[in-house]
Amino acid sequence: MAILAGLYGISLRKMMIDTLGESIEAADMYAELTTDTHTPDYTLDDFHADLDNLITGGNYSSETIVTPLVTNAAGTLTFDHVDTLYDNGGADDVTVTNAMAQFGITTVSGTATDQLIYGLDFLTAASSTASTFTVQIHTSGVFTIDYTP
Repeated sequence: MAILAGLYGISLRKMMIDTLGESIEAADMYAELTTDTHTPDYTLDDFHADLDNLITGGNYSSETIVTPLVTNAAGTLTFDHVDTLYDNGGADDVTVTNAMAQFGITTVSGTATDQLIYGLDFLTAASSTASTFTVQIHTSGVFTIDYTP
């Protein structure tokens, strides 16, 4: 499945100027899925509360992002983490219908303050029934920033 990534500018700016003292490598990040009816605004959205049309029901819940890491090599910053497994705590019985995107979010203190970091648009709706729903992260990472002229 092809995936397009978008970055939330307000959140990244806050991290660069240390407004929140929050780290993109925070061990307290989580992921949420939305349906195709959610339209992200990468310029103005910055909090979890800005997400609508979240996936619900079917034993689905948000999942912890495991091992978030920023690396710096050859003029490129790369943000990566392990694949996201929506599996109801290992029970492998999650039903997800028409998921279109995953959003990476840092945990601050609730949906009004948890920072949106990225969105991954699946391009095609994905579903699973009573199984593990996996968002496979590209081998090159979630996103890269080339900072060389």
